[in-house]
This record gives sequence, C-alpha cells and structure tokens, in this order.
Amino acid sequence: MVTYHEEEQDKLINDLRTEEEESLTQKIASDIGVPYVDLTGMTINSDALRLIDEATARKAEMANYSMISKAIDVAVKSPTNPDTLEEINKLEKLGYSTTLHMASLRSLTKAWGRYKDLSASEGAKGGLLDISDENLQEIVANVHKDADVEARLKEIFELHDSHQISKIMETVFGSAIALGSSDVHFEPEEESTHLRLREDGILQKVAEIEPVLYQRLLNRVKFISGMKLTDTVTAQDGRFTIMYKGMEVEVRVAVAPGAYNESIVLRILNPEGLAVDFEKLGIQPKLFKVLEHEIAKPNGMILTTGPTGSGKTTTLYSFLKKIYDPGIKIITIEDPIEYHLAGITQEQVNHEKGFDFQAGLRAALRQDPDVIMVGEIRDKETATIAVNASLTGHMVFSTLHTNSAAGTIPRLIDLGIQPGILAAALTVSIAQRLLRRLCPACKKIIELPPNQKELLIKIIKNAERIGKDLSDHKITSGMPIVTYGPVGCEKCSNTGYKGRVGLFEAILTDDMISEIMVKVPPPSERDIKRAAEHQKILTMIEDGMVNIVTGETSFDEVQSTVDLAEDVEENIGMDNANMHHEEPSQTSPYPTAPRGASEHLPLAGEDHVNAINNPAEIRPNLSSNGEEVSLLIDYLKMLEAQQQATPNVGIADKVARAQHMIISILENTPDLENLFAGRDPKVAVRDEIEGLMNELKSLETDQVKNPSMGIADKIASIRNTIQSMHGEVAKQM
Repeated sequence: MVTYHEEEQDKLINDLRTEEEESLTQKIASDIGVPYVDLTGMTINSDALRLIDEATARKAEMANYSMISKAIDVAVKSPTNPDTLEEINKLEKLGYSTTLHMASLRSLTKAWGRYKDLSASEGAKGGLLDISDENLQEIVANVHKDADVEARLKEIFELHDSHQISKIMETVFGSAIALGSSDVHFEPEEESTHLRLREDGILQKVAEIEPVLYQRLLNRVKFISGMKLTDTVTAQDGRFTIMYKGMEVEVRVAVAPGAYNESIVLRILNPEGLAVDFEKLGIQPKLFKVLEHEIAKPNGMILTTGPTGSGKTTTLYSFLKKIYDPGIKIITIEDPIEYHLAGITQEQVNHEKGFDFQAGLRAALRQDPDVIMVGEIRDKETATIAVNASLTGHMVFSTLHTNSAAGTIPRLIDLGIQPGILAAALTVSIAQRLLRRLCPACKKIIELPPNQKELLIKIIKNAERIGKDLSDHKITSGMPIVTYGPVGCEKCSNTGYKGRVGLFEAILTDDMISEIMVKVPPPSERDIKRAAEHQKILTMIEDGMVNIVTGETSFDEVQSTVDLAEDVEENIGMDNANMHHEEPSQTSPYPTAPRGASEHLPLAGEDHVNAINNPAEIRPNLSSNGEEVSLLIDYLKMLEAQQQATPNVGIADKVARAQHMIISILENTPDLENLFAGRDPKVAVRDEIEGLMNELKSLETDQVKNPSMGIADKIASIRNTIQSMHGEVAKQM
C-alpha cells in the first residue's frame, strides 16, 4: 500500500513554486536590464531598512537592504510601480543615491520580516540611534513646555523595563525638537544627574536622573557615538543621527570626565531650525535693502561675524536660499552640513582624510562654481583662497570670529591679507547676535531706572546726530520712552521669554572704507567704525535700542549681549575733544566724510609715498608681492572681459578697488631706487600712482561720453604697464 505524506508533498510543491518564482523574476530582470537579487541568503542592513517604515515599504513593494554612506541598494518587485518611484524620489531628495534590483515577493517578505527586529525604541547601532520617527513626531506634537518633559520622564523612570533607556532618549530628543532646544546637557552631581535643555540660549533644568540609570544612559550614548566605553578619564567627541520626518538630524556629542561621573553635552542640528527665509531674519529695513542688493551681485565676498551660537550659519543659509537659481552653480564647504539645501552641492569637511576648509575651497574652485560658501575662515591659507575667488568672478560667503563688523578688516589683515587686495575683495562685513524675545502672552510695561532711560535717549540722539533714519520704527529723541519686561507664564515655561530675535550691523566696503583700509599704520576698529558712519546703517547697539523701545525684548537682555553705553562714552570723549564726525580734525589720518568731497587725488598717493620713505611704518611682504601683482592682473583681465561683454555698464566701484590694489602693491615693491634710477623715489612713486589712478579714474568719464570708446583696451593698457613695472623690479632683484 502506498503511503502519502501530505506535509512533505506540500513542502515539495512550495519549493518548486519558489524556484519558479525566482527563475521568473530573474528572467524578467534580465529582459528589462535591471540587476536581480535574492535576499533569502543575505544580511539586511538595519540602517538602510529603517529609512522607510514598514507600512510604506509594503505598499511600495520595496526594501532597502544595503547602504554604504549615502549609496543605497533597493530591492523592488517592479521598477515601474508608481508608489515605488515616489519613495525612490523622496530618498534622492534627501541626498541618497539609489540602485534598483528586482526581487521576488518571497525575498521582499523576508526583508520586511526584519522590521519586527527593529523595535520602535529598542537597540542601537553606532552611527544611527534606533528610535521611532513616528514616536518622535508624537512627542513633538504634545510637548509644549518644560513641565510636559518632566512629567513624561517621571513616568519612564518608574517603568524599570528593558526599553527604559531608549524611551528616555526618545523623550529627550523629541522634547528638544519640540521646544527648539539647541543643546541637551547631562550634569552628574553626587546624588543625581541634572538634565537641562538650552532654550532660547538659556539652560533650563527639566529633570533629575538617578546615578545607576544615568550610567546606563551614558554607556548607550558613548556606544552609538563611536566612543570607547572603557575610557572614562579623557574627553571624547562623537556623533550620531536620528530620523525625524524622514530627515536626518545630526547630533554632535561631547563627553568629559567629572568629579562624580562623565558629563554629556548633545548638540542637536535640526534642519528645521535652520530653514529660515531671508525675509524672516529680523534685519532692520535699511540694512535689509542693502544686503538684498549685495547678495545678488555676481562676485564679491560677504562675511558674517559673531560668537558661537549667534546664528551666522543660519544667516548664510538664508542668503543661499534667496539667491538660488537653477542657472547658477552653488557649492558649500561645511563642518558639519547642518541643513541640506535642494539643488546645491554641499561638501562635508573631513579632517581625518585631510579634507579641511582650505582643501575643500581649492576643490570647489575647480568645479566652476558661481557661488561658494565656506563654513569658516580661520587661517591665512583659507582667507587667501577666498579673497582670490572673490576677485576672479565668484561670490563668496563665509564666517569669521570677531566681535563687530568693523573688526573684520583688522582680523583679515592680521591673517596676512594685504589691505589693498582686501579692499578690492571684501563687499560687506556683517556682525550679529541673538537675543531672547519677550513672551507676547505675559510681557508687561515696566519703568526703567532714570540712568537706563537716559542712556536710551542718548543712543537715539547720537543716531539722529549722524543722520540715521529711525522713522521706520517711529522713534525720536523727544518721544516718551516706554519699555517692557518679562513676567513668566505657562506658555514660556515661566521664563518671560519665547523665541529669539537677531541684532545686526554691517559695514559696506565703499570708497571711504577702502581708503582707510590701506592707511599706514592699519586702522583700528574704532577708526573703521567712524569712517562707516556716513553709511547710516544701524549698529548692533542702535538695533538693540530699537528692539527695547518697540517692546521686542528687555533692556537687561540687550545689555547682557552688547554694551549699550559703549558708543555713548566714545561720543562724549569726542565731544570733549571738540571733534565732530562731519568735521574731522585736519591732522586726523582717517577721514570720516564720504569720498568725493575733494578732487585732490594725490592725497592718498602722498600718504603712501611718505610711508615708503619711512620703512619703520611699513612691513613689505616681499614673498607675496608677485602673488599680489598676479591677482591684480587677473582682476583687470576680468574687468576687460566684462567691459567687452557689456561696454555700457559703469565701472566706478571696480576702478576704485583696482586703485587700492595698485597702492598696496607699490607700497610693497622692493628696491624702488633701482627701478627709478636717477630720480627721487618719492617723486617717482607719486608720479606712478597719480598716473595710474588718474588713468583709471578717467575711464568712467570717457565711458559716459562715448560707451563705444574702447574702455576694455584702456584697461588692458594699464594692465600691461603694471606687468612691465613688476618685470623691471624683478630684474633689479
């Protein structure tokens, strides 16, 4: 009698069907030219899989199964499925590159089965924190104040289950995003660890964690950040990523040893917090119009300055968003990339591989960009390349660490940039700070002490004396001063402040500033500030005054950020010395009125001739002189090309910049006696300066009279003269 084994037969039939399914899938893949993959014997990469949630993956009939850096291998049932293509498009918009492979439904089912191993709040792998995007969004939607965070954490502290640490981290990150916190601080004490969130720039305590629980949390953070768990005596840095709304939110980690345990600081780089439109930065109306005009220029260099956390990067991102156009090439070099901008090439600094800002900037220039953003200028090499890029037809955005807009110029000169070259390259210097904004729900009118009210009136009078327009804010020195102060309510977590507002100031590199930059000795910040008064742009102190008087923030908040009495004290000193900004002393080396009031062109030349005849007052940079001449020649070549293309476009500003470059080069040209043999060097150099500068200045006049007169040819003639002069010097050396 024949025995029929039903289970064995069913298994055999299923195996045959499986083989047929795989064979059919493989044949279709070959026919349409798509690679085939069988996932049944492969390891599924968890980081790749979690980029798409299970429900979406099943609906789109796809699975991400491998990932190296930003390159993802994707298994799909059909490469033409609309749902599949939609998800692929989303991944590519996030910066991932995808390679499609055809897979059978059996393979995809095997991959989908891995989702059960990716618990919403369980487990972690180095580099990516394995928490649920969905849970994060729920926390963000329901956390509105510090008390909400404290209540959620207390519930988790009482659970004592295996998922406790993951739930704590999930709550901390979700709450930080909800409250707009930039940093999370874990500060161990003897009996507990304080958890504090930095909200609007101020740390707020939200919970305390017991030592045993904190040790587990510390180990988890160190593990996912790629740190050494056994090293507890040295400071360590790391980073990891969390997913929020399908975006990667990078978290930078700093762990440092302490008296009771290691402390942790987590810096959350939330892209949503950096996506600020140019129009919403809070820049005062006059400065807004100036910057809107300057960032639209085809070349130049715009620098933002200020301390860490003052919003410099956010400002630069807003510039890039404002000027972006599919017809231009924009490249950024950042450390780290804090916000991914669509249509813009962004490069990440990697110091371990030798790819720093200097190397990144050199590489970017080889890719024919129109606009370049450099995360920070911190050394001479980077500054030199940035200046060169500005002078050869690129728009350069970057940041610099100085305290004021006027401090930008001395700082770059200290880095080794020649003043004449800098005058031609630098377009605008911006300084900024961030202030806490008064909570609109609870702020109240307060009466300032007489000395503080008098200080505000003096700031207003000083601005009016210079001619600055405060009418946009309806402010006059004779108006009654009404100010507001913080109270505290549930909406602002009883701090009295909610959100932040920026303070800005800027200095344009116009003729007046260019002239003072090349003076010997170099000008101080105060000299530059005085020379920029005619631009009538509000300083940060005046901007702070406006925000106080209009009720945006409090007197104490502004005073804690900038010294409101600084300019007032300076002006009192100036008044005591009978000095007025519109009537400078005849002996002052720094003019403080707009250039053009006098046609005595040789003045600048005479000053520089005197400097050359007093070597103690000048420090020639013989090694860089050839580089400066080459840079000037490149600049003049660019002018030639522009004038050939658009002969009726004015060149006054560019001519002024070329003049200052020539002055700087002549100052730093060695062996003048040999070049001008038989002539008084003082007279010879003055004649050369006067001749070249008068010839440059005549270009615009000639062009106005006759646009087709051949301005480009005259520029070429000047360039040839400079090359010949430099060649003669080289022979004498």
